[in-house]
Amino acid sequence: MQISEIMSRPPLTVIPDQTLREAAAIMDRHDCGFLPVGENDRLVGMLTDRDIALRGCGAGHGPETPVREAMTGDIRYCHTDDDVETVCRNMGEQQIRRLPVIDGDKRLVGIVSLGDLSLHGAEDHAGAALERISQPGGPHS
Repeated sequence: MQISEIMSRPPLTVIPDQTLREAAAIMDRHDCGFLPVGENDRLVGMLTDRDIALRGCGAGHGPETPVREAMTGDIRYCHTDDDVETVCRNMGEQQIRRLPVIDGDKRLVGIVSLGDLSLHGAEDHAGAALERISQPGGPHS
């Protein structure tokens, strides 16, 4: 099975000039903790609720701080034609719960999460990924 068959679409995005307040409101409204950051039709970063808390508020930045000040620029992603098992393994190894999905033209077309994987018949792979993600030592340790 390919990621394009199970990813969530269309992806919600923010732009680097939006404020952390705006991004947090979008996350609240859509009950999500992750937003890709796009600029000029390209993926330029990722913003999580944790980024807002730690790189925003925790670093002394206020709610009007631009997203670019708190976003993660190290973008991990997968492709629409990637195999679900491979993506699950990569998510576990990299300790990532959600990934942007890009197409052949490198345009953001969706998001795949552990929830998407478990809801669409990849429970075993999603469970193995979650087990690895839950180990100490990830990028935010």
